[in-house]
Amino acid sequence: MIPAIQYFLLNPKIFVGAAVGVFAIIIGAVAFSGSSIISDVSDSGIFFPSGEQAQREVLPIEIELEDLSIIEVTDIDATLEIVFKVRNPNDKSVILQLVKYDIYESGIKLKTGQIGERAEGMVTGSNYFTILNEQPTILRDKITLKNSGNTPELWSALMDNTPNWQVKCEAFFNLSSMLSGGENHLVFEFP
Repeated sequence: MIPAIQYFLLNPKIFVGAAVGVFAIIIGAVAFSGSSIISDVSDSGIFFPSGEQAQREVLPIEIELEDLSIIEVTDIDATLEIVFKVRNPNDKSVILQLVKYDIYESGIKLKTGQIGERAEGMVTGSNYFTILNEQPTILRDKITLKNSGNTPELWSALMDNTPNWQVKCEAFFNLSSMLSGGENHLVFEFP
């Protein structure tokens, strides 16, 4: 019986296996507990359990239409570029999941597009933007419009670079992680 005890005490594989098991249990308990270890909305940045901290209001991000320009126009199609400048007035970083926009010319909707994507169901990728509070973030998207031949006034305005643009957009963001802080939704309109 003594050799069996000696085998368990001197075999390093048993100790490594036990340590890995304990580590896995600790990680699982933290991951599925629903509480936050690090608070991104606390003033001090020290470790706080989520129940003990005072909830702070999330300030809305600021989005500006920096530019909507015509890159190229032919008889077949037109290429546009839209540029947004995003600012974060919060003390901590913000995750911008999606900016969805509609482009109108003289009241006629031309294109719907989006930058980023909202997490739905199982999160498989990370196509979102971390917006820091120190400097603005620039978001760009290229758009191709096809000439159907049914809107000669629009194509003439594009060829002459004299369109009357209007952009409506929605932004979906939250604090520090995709899963905490609740989702915030803003609607913007740029003449």
